[in-house]
Amino acid sequence: MSGGVYAQDKGGLEEILSGFEDEKKADEDLQEVLEGFDGEAQSEKKKEVMEEEVLEGFDEDADAAEVLVSEQKYLPDFVSLDGYFKLGSSYNIYHHRAEGTDTEWYGLSRLRTKIMLELDARFSESWQARVAGHGFYDFAYEIQGRDEFTQEVLDENENELEFGEVWLLGRITDRLDLKAGRQIVVWGKSDNIRITDVLNPLDLREPGLTDLENLRLPVTMTKLDYFHRGLNLSGMVIHEVRYNKDPEFGSDFFPAAQPLPTSETPDTGLDLDNTQFALALHGIFHGWDASLYGAYFFDDTPHLDVDSSGDQKLKHARLKMAGGAFNIATGNWLFKTEAAYLDGIQFFNSGKDFNRIDALVGVEYSGFTDTTLSFEIADRHILNFDRQIEAAPDFAEEDRWISALRLTRTYLNETLALTILAQTWGLTGDDGALQRFTAEYDLTDAIALTGGVVFYKSGDLPRFRDVGENDRLYLEIKYHF
Repeated sequence: MSGGVYAQDKGGLEEILSGFEDEKKADEDLQEVLEGFDGEAQSEKKKEVMEEEVLEGFDEDADAAEVLVSEQKYLPDFVSLDGYFKLGSSYNIYHHRAEGTDTEWYGLSRLRTKIMLELDARFSESWQARVAGHGFYDFAYEIQGRDEFTQEVLDENENELEFGEVWLLGRITDRLDLKAGRQIVVWGKSDNIRITDVLNPLDLREPGLTDLENLRLPVTMTKLDYFHRGLNLSGMVIHEVRYNKDPEFGSDFFPAAQPLPTSETPDTGLDLDNTQFALALHGIFHGWDASLYGAYFFDDTPHLDVDSSGDQKLKHARLKMAGGAFNIATGNWLFKTEAAYLDGIQFFNSGKDFNRIDALVGVEYSGFTDTTLSFEIADRHILNFDRQIEAAPDFAEEDRWISALRLTRTYLNETLALTILAQTWGLTGDDGALQRFTAEYDLTDAIALTGGVVFYKSGDLPRFRDVGENDRLYLEIKYHF
């Protein structure tokens, strides 16, 4: 009996032990599964290591790129270089001949490549400097035949290389600044007519093609600026004597049939007799601003004179000027006015000095969408007028009216600007006139295209005599860098 019980107990024990063996087997299977997970974890670990190795490679490439960039940086951090390259052309619409020459003006009259460089350096928060210059070469004369043009035209228009603005600017005290060197100082409020803006001569070799702001030529001066609240007092000593660049004999804008006499130009330097002086007070207030000006300078426009030996020459008189300008803005309207009193004006047909008052009024409206409309009119009135100076070569008038009407509208998010400018000399255009239609398009941030047409009307003023056939098309492409 006891044996049966043992047998039964033995069988049950085996079943129980076999259960433990099954659990052991299950544990072994689970271990295999876990080993699989360990393998995946090891694979992930290997993958991470490989990614780190790859990223380390990119880090090395980035370091190499930084080294390369630093090696390619030629200028120090405080210096920047800017400029542009421009290709400009003009095409004369009508066939005509320059007076007193055999030069036939028709077709291509300008194909000029120009480069301008501007180097700026900031030495500290208070001191900086600029050196700018340009050079150009005009291929039109080679294409048309250099023998077809006068030597005067070739000398002034075929090529040029000269400095532009070259100055040093710094703060002496918290309220006093110094600027010395070749620079441009803009006086007045008008965008089209010069009244008080007398310090910088203009480049007028091809008139009508561009705005006044692009025509000013820098002159060497020492300028001190004192600031107090909203006021700025400027004093200038101008060392360089420089005049307008006018059309030369043989140009279709030259007003005579023969070359003009030699122009008398004082030596540039520290000679007090040749030094010019200027003083200005500017104030900017809420909604309006005003300026007062005074200058002792050489007249940019010469008059014919005869020296002691009887030889004719062009002479530039010393003028005294006192004037002012005023702007006021209200809503979409901007009203402007300028006035100047000039003393010391001279003419060939009279031995006395003349006084003149120049006055301008203007208005600008910007209430239309993407559109600006402006009109300016000025009168130059000779106070002690003498009929003798009406004759040649002075051709003076007691009152000489000038007006300018400008309309500008932008399109395509201000990348395209269309401008119409009409300037008239004389109330009805009897002294001459021009109309310019311009389109300016920003092809990219660096490339700009400008094109248009200029129409001229002949008039009584010498510079507008026989210019009615000078109408021309023009096109320019400019790359900024």
